Amino acid sequence: MDATPSIAAAAPEWRIAEGLTAYPDALALMRGRVAAIRAGTASELVWLVEHPPLYSAGTSAKPEDLTDPTRFPTFAAGRGGQWTYHGPGQRTAYVMLDLTGRHGSVPPQDIGCFVHGLEEWLIRTLARFNVIGERRNGRIGIWVVTGPHTEAKIGAIGVRVSRWVSWHGVALNVDPDLSHYAGIVPCGIREHGVTSLAALGHKVTMDEADTALRAAWDEVFGADAQATCAPPQTAPAAQRQSAR
Repeated sequence: MDATPSIAAAAPEWRIAEGLTAYPDALALMRGRVAAIRAGTASELVWLVEHPPLYSAGTSAKPEDLTDPTRFPTFAAGRGGQWTYHGPGQRTAYVMLDLTGRHGSVPPQDIGCFVHGLEEWLIRTLARFNVIGERRNGRIGIWVVTGPHTEAKIGAIGVRVSRWVSWHGVALNVDPDLSHYAGIVPCGIREHGVTSLAALGHKVTMDEADTALRAAWDEVFGADAQATCAPPQTAPAAQRQSAR
């Protein structure tokens, strides 16, 4: 019998950082919190931040996809995925959960359902602003149709699971400077662009986005979750890391 203490059964703590959070500080906080969650000395955490402009590289990032290496600072993220941008106007949500327990629609130790849940969380958040977010087979993230034959990414997903505790998470484009994406090939996908709530004509404040994220969370990860899990049998490698 495992005697490791656990307090993960309680609802996760929600925390919203003020101002811009330096990326190395975010990594350090996540590492410490993940270790504490695993040890049973801290609660799970959903941490909402904005970063200064930067590019982060997932474990599958290709050097040639950093097309302007001098534009912004770059960081090795340690998460799954490729290159992504973080900056003001984008809400990044870091999700630190003990996946050995059930979280609403996500059964224990099911990384595929966890990733599916993160996608559903963003989709339901966008729906609150009358924006239809969709999944695409073979393409990471949440997408919106922007024209008869065009679509763009509005939400990014990249996670790591370390001994069944998750970290990293999702990023939702509320009103970032979309020109900042020009220095990378976002998530390695060249044929489609990126967009935001503002670019789609929805003037949403960050507080309003946070309120929508909080409400949608309960529908997917809460005790009375309305969502169901129907993911592929294996989460895409670009979205996950080892659960060892």
